Amino acid sequence: MEFNNPVFQTLLGLVIFYIGLKMFSGGMKSMSHLEQLEWFLGNPYWMFLGAIVCTLLWQSSSLTTTAVIGLVASGALPLPSAIAAILGANVGTTGTIWIAGMLVSDGIPTGITKQVALVHTGVNTVMAIALLPFVQPIARFISRF
Repeated sequence: MEFNNPVFQTLLGLVIFYIGLKMFSGGMKSMSHLEQLEWFLGNPYWMFLGAIVCTLLWQSSSLTTTAVIGLVASGALPLPSAIAAILGANVGTTGTIWIAGMLVSDGIPTGITKQVALVHTGVNTVMAIALLPFVQPIARFISRF
């Protein structure tokens, strides 16, 4: 078997990524009794800001979403806060395009790179700001299913 085969490497990477996400989610489920963080986990606005920061630090909205799903499954995170966290992850993921733009432009993004970064950041931020005040009604609607 050829280990330098790109198809094999891609499939192996996806399997390792999936196993890592499952382990991470399991670890988050075990954190269901965090009384000292209830003030943070129960407040959708703090969760929104926290998800932005975590996504910026991790550079992975998938990892933030997996953490949120694990916390919701464990009962530690209420649904309105989870929705706010997903909105925050969507805003936080825009940091990746700015970092990529800086690497491509050798500094602050310019030209088309800057335009794409601004649109990506703007659309995600406007969407999050528009939906954030409505996380309670959205949570009530989603909980019907």
